[in-house]
Amino acid sequence: MKITVLNIDQFKNSKVLKDVYVNTFSQHINLNQDLINKPHSHNFYLCVLFSEGTGTHEIDFNSYSINPGKVFFLKPGQTHFWKFDTQPKGFIFFHSQEFYEMTFVNHRLTNFPFFYSYQNPPVISLKSNHHDLQKKFKDLYQEYVDSEIFRNLKIVNIINDIYIDLTREYTSDLDLSNNSHSSYLHILENFEHLLDQSYDKQKLPKFYADKLNISTKHLNRVVKETINKTTNQMISDRVILEAKRLIVHSNSSLSNISETLEFSDYAYFSKYFKSKAGITPTNFKKKYSQK
Repeated sequence: MKITVLNIDQFKNSKVLKDVYVNTFSQHINLNQDLINKPHSHNFYLCVLFSEGTGTHEIDFNSYSINPGKVFFLKPGQTHFWKFDTQPKGFIFFHSQEFYEMTFVNHRLTNFPFFYSYQNPPVISLKSNHHDLQKKFKDLYQEYVDSEIFRNLKIVNIINDIYIDLTREYTSDLDLSNNSHSSYLHILENFEHLLDQSYDKQKLPKFYADKLNISTKHLNRVVKETINKTTNQMISDRVILEAKRLIVHSNSSLSNISETLEFSDYAYFSKYFKSKAGITPTNFKKKYSQK
């Protein structure tokens, strides 16, 4: 069974505002249990603030604890799943890329650190302004359910305000001082886009450097200064992520998966997987089949 990709139209959203959805988290769970009760991905950007509840949020095979004050971010294509130990409360909103960027034409969603790279953590723990931000989420929800004039504009402006506050909170915990160089961020974004298109066929840095019209040395410098990894690490991370997705969410055999990812044979794929993931594909499959 392949991973389910959800879109905004599948949720109980406003008939007028097609590209945005806002709800309290408890209502969201109750209304959409059939959609979100198994691992899935989206074709939209998502943000959720928890004010109550505990549990685990798994995003692309990394597990994060859920507790009050946690905020999670998801980009299109990321696979995730919720598991709650106690009843969750909070607010959730999601929207298309166009909904935001048609208003803020000079600012892209990928300018926000939690959206510009899959390598950045998709979660923060709020420290100082938990209640202030919760009020903004509440105002966003109220604006969404009301039908006041200029509702669309008010909603996108509140979302932008929330993202700015969250960016300030996010960067207070992360050392992103080297990420301020806009040209480096642009190269990183283009590299990740190329990687999403070609990770199965192209596993060497030179291909991506050539496509970006830069040297492999410069590409490595960009990756190192923005996310503190090497180009080879980014490529292998993307290959392993896709391998994990296919192992868990498809009915393909491990041998077929190795072919899909264009490894010369299964033995090489297995060796590659274990060297990067620390576990063999067979044992990884057994581990997730027990969940």
